Amino acid sequence: MRLGVLDVGSNTVHLLVVDAHPGARPLPAHSHKADLRLAQLLDRTGAISPEGVDRLIATVKEALEAAEDKGCEDVLPFATSAVREAGNADEVLARVRDETGVDLQVLSGEEEARLTFLAVRRWFGWSAGKLLVLDIGGGSLEIAYGIDEEPDAAVSLPLGAGRLTAGWLPGDPPDPQDVKALRRHVRAQIARTVGEFSRFGNPDHVVATSKTFKQLARLAGAARSAEGLYVQRELKRKSLEDWVPQLAARTEEQRAELPGVSEGRAGQLLAGALVAEGAMDLFGVETLEICPWALREGIILRRLDQMAAPGATAQGATV
Repeated sequence: MRLGVLDVGSNTVHLLVVDAHPGARPLPAHSHKADLRLAQLLDRTGAISPEGVDRLIATVKEALEAAEDKGCEDVLPFATSAVREAGNADEVLARVRDETGVDLQVLSGEEEARLTFLAVRRWFGWSAGKLLVLDIGGGSLEIAYGIDEEPDAAVSLPLGAGRLTAGWLPGDPPDPQDVKALRRHVRAQIARTVGEFSRFGNPDHVVATSKTFKQLARLAGAARSAEGLYVQRELKRKSLEDWVPQLAARTEEQRAELPGVSEGRAGQLLAGALVAEGAMDLFGVETLEICPWALREGIILRRLDQMAAPGATAQGATV
């Protein structure tokens, strides 16, 4: 069957269309993405502005048209931190439902971490042993650890690259003192969680997902995306530490000229790099591997698992 996953995130609204059935690897068939940047469309009270809601509804309608054009039998819609933390979340969800027919499911941060972990586990398999998974989004950082398909520990921290850029790095290039202050903040937040994970012992394999980590790995010399999903891509902490001051010294326009850095993400790449560097340092990670699967694939896999369960139906399954 052909499924669509509609991901309303802090940076983008992304429709991923896959051909999938229980027991098989989901095969990507189409991708439709729009830069919305909901996290930047908040008013002083933390609510999504009327303009932002209008743009969200228009973007969801475009994604639904794309899903119909590509023959999707079902669309799995969900939203993450930007909608979850908006002061008017209930109003936004109601308007989207009334005007598009889409009932967005708002995932908690822990659910994001757990579904991303599932995707990573399926990608690498049981031979990867104990996994530590890091995922930097626009609004939050997810961390999960475990040996099975359900992690033993999963947390979400308000350390997304977009959120931190808007709140801590107003300059272009940023003021060095602002960079230092953000670095301290990031590390203090991550340090609070390290003990929760360290009691499980050292991981056998450390994995990162998300556009931020992919771009940082590309900067550090990893293969281009054009070389395919199955090329191993790694990020070493030493390389990242070398790149952080270089990113801090560049303007957004200059960062966008770097290999693998998209224009839309260039402005928040420094904040993402500070989070990645802090997480790798505090968790004692020298090298991590980039996984091409993340939250959207986790949602697809969970739905397929539910469909395969005895007595389950496609309509009855939930994320």
